[in-house]
Amino acid sequence: MQRGSASHVDKKSNFKKQLKLVAMTGDDMYILNNSNPVPLYKQLYNQIREHILSGKLPAESRLPSVRDMAIELSASRNTVDGAYQELYAEGYIYSRPRSGYFVSALNQEVAPQALSGKPGKNDYLPGPPSCFAYDFHPARLDPESFPTELWRKCFIEGLRRNSEQLVQYGDLQGDWGLRSLIQSYLERSRGVTCDPDQIIVCTGLQQSLEIVAQVLKESHSVVAVENPGYHLPRSVFQNHSYTIFPVPVGQGGIDLNHLKASNSTIAYVTPSHQLPLGYVMPVANRLALIEWAESGGNFIIEDDYDSELRYHGKPIPSLQGLRPTGNIIYSGTFSKLLSPALRLSYLVLPYSLLATYRQLYRAYFPSVSLLEQRTMATFMGQGHWERHIRRMRMIYKKKHDILLRSVDTHFGARAVVLGQGAGLHVVLILPDTLHSEAEIIDRARQRGIRLYPFSDFHVTGQPEAATLLLGFGGMNGSEIEQGIAILSQIC
Repeated sequence: MQRGSASHVDKKSNFKKQLKLVAMTGDDMYILNNSNPVPLYKQLYNQIREHILSGKLPAESRLPSVRDMAIELSASRNTVDGAYQELYAEGYIYSRPRSGYFVSALNQEVAPQALSGKPGKNDYLPGPPSCFAYDFHPARLDPESFPTELWRKCFIEGLRRNSEQLVQYGDLQGDWGLRSLIQSYLERSRGVTCDPDQIIVCTGLQQSLEIVAQVLKESHSVVAVENPGYHLPRSVFQNHSYTIFPVPVGQGGIDLNHLKASNSTIAYVTPSHQLPLGYVMPVANRLALIEWAESGGNFIIEDDYDSELRYHGKPIPSLQGLRPTGNIIYSGTFSKLLSPALRLSYLVLPYSLLATYRQLYRAYFPSVSLLEQRTMATFMGQGHWERHIRRMRMIYKKKHDILLRSVDTHFGARAVVLGQGAGLHVVLILPDTLHSEAEIIDRARQRGIRLYPFSDFHVTGQPEAATLLLGFGGMNGSEIEQGIAILSQIC
């Protein structure tokens, strides 16, 4: 009999745990649900708070005692006391000695919205990203390109060798060892002449431009940008109250006559692989641009975003290397070849701007994780970075060539290709198509193809013919061929 009684008690206990715990206080009902992941005390707190904010519990209403509420809910006194204490701490209720808790007087017109009136958490969450069989986005990298095992080993090594430094802040401009390796790499591969002291490790181009905008803000207000050109610099400088002046781009790069005729004192350029058209600025125009900067106290921002990915001949030397002591701000990144998720980039400031930078940011802390910086330093110091560049250059060259062959096969004379021979994208001009860019993008989406709007690169005006931007980094050869075949039917 005793065994049977014990079993019966256990069943009742388990059944009770599965029930919702309900309490009535006047016209107010409180329900605690054991299956809800939210702690019981928080459930009770939320419900009482909502009744107070909605006016269901008017000012000076007396709450049941902790003991009585616990009995009503069949809950522990700790649960009720926890809810009451939080309400008390936030001022929703107050206590009277030997009388209990009472609802505080609130101005209902300015009180925060009751919980039930708020949108659910899921209302703020974006939907799942669209899935495309053929993704021609220009910033996509090869899905299998990240050197996971090598990076893990470098991370562990950096963690083991530098653990004592992880209890303090690092250098504002970035880890000295990493900056020294970046300096050596830039001098050797890009022709950049600088000292590690001029390098700032950043969390991508966005932060680099934020720094430049702050440093130049006192004496500059108008920025010339390439048109068509990258949208990010426009957004960053506009957010810092600069005026944006679009300058046309041709085969020689940014139009120097338009630039000189403007009142711009800063020029943002991508001279080694113009984004998006792919033009290379010839040396004569580079020298003329440098002369424009130095003769008027102006500044050039050189974005060298993907110069390592040149498939024919050697990479184009940097603009900065032509005048290392000039008014040239150099920006580079690890995103295009290694990983945009790491948020690792670098900025090279001329010495003339270093004092201003250090004055403005003297109270700041470094923004890039020291662990990531040390991992990158180990990765570079052991030669993995330059081996990775060579490997990725071969991989992307194959994809680049497959894309060009596919365009030639399926489009033939219907398309003109710009920007081939470098980077992760080409531009496709379709002079005879009857469809607009919007129509092509929509028709492509219906066939599982993602296209990035070329019109987003324009500050003003539009291309005369339908123009497509075709990135190839994120797909394999077969996907590129199939995607181009389908696209040729759409256009």
